[in-house]
Amino acid sequence: MNSPQSMTMRDVFLGRLYAALKEGEKVFIVTDDFGAPTLDKIRSEFKDRFVNVGIAEQNAVNVATGLALEGFTAYAYGIAGFMTMRCYEQIRTNLSMAAQLRPLNVNIVGVGAGFSYDVSGPSHHCLEDITLMRLLPNMEVLSPGDWVTASRFAERSLHVNKPKYIRLDSKPVPQIYAEDAAVSLEDGFHELAQGGGTCVVATGFMTQVARRALAQATVPIGLVDLFSFKPLDEERLFGVLKQYRQIVTVEEGFIHRGGLDALIVGLLAQRGAAIPVRALGVDDRFIYDVGNRSLLHKLAGMDEESILQAVAKANAA
Repeated sequence: MNSPQSMTMRDVFLGRLYAALKEGEKVFIVTDDFGAPTLDKIRSEFKDRFVNVGIAEQNAVNVATGLALEGFTAYAYGIAGFMTMRCYEQIRTNLSMAAQLRPLNVNIVGVGAGFSYDVSGPSHHCLEDITLMRLLPNMEVLSPGDWVTASRFAERSLHVNKPKYIRLDSKPVPQIYAEDAAVSLEDGFHELAQGGGTCVVATGFMTQVARRALAQATVPIGLVDLFSFKPLDEERLFGVLKQYRQIVTVEEGFIHRGGLDALIVGLLAQRGAAIPVRALGVDDRFIYDVGNRSLLHKLAGMDEESILQAVAKANAA
């Protein structure tokens, strides 16, 4: 069996947009002085469908909104932390509010979710975006764990006429899913493994980490990849989670602040399910230590060893 191929989500996503431009679709890409090899091809071959607004994320959203109002499928492409937090008011007013009144296909593509830019420090760590973006009405929030789902979200972005935030990892990642896998984007999640009493729910890059950790477990552990916060079939997800006695959530984000753990806790509480949830992620602090992603995960208590320990505690409870 061939080992899973590693690719960057960014290259696969932009590759699909390049193909759409070749096919004549009305696609327009706005960037904030942020590059990529495929983006350079688009810039060269489709000069009338590409604009670099400079380091001005607010303007990128404004321009993309105007293009969408003129009938384009628009993309505002930049670093995740800056594309969300630096221009949050523009996203709220131009996209979230306006989309309630008329169709508007603007796609905020944020590269560098979580600790992707590990050695760049806390200014480039993007730990707040899930919380901020999922609270906005009329906004899809998509968090792929591999390049296959990133590719499918690129396809979805071309045809679903509403605002979206698509958070991509900056580094190459192995594929989790076969390219022809029957995975429903509308469900918003996929059950990667079934277990006994405990289930791990992860999103984004942490699905990769959780898979590696649970491969070392001595007992079966459930694993759910939550790749879409909105849309999400909560009833179907609840149908999976209610089979377990304990749940562990893992996210590259601040815990107990409205992210993945809050979604799961709220989903269970609304249905009266008293299933304990242990949250792994970053607590109420920034991490200034300089090191690679694995070190940052260890410092935050969300590395492979920490996941296995949390699962063991959950099983023992």
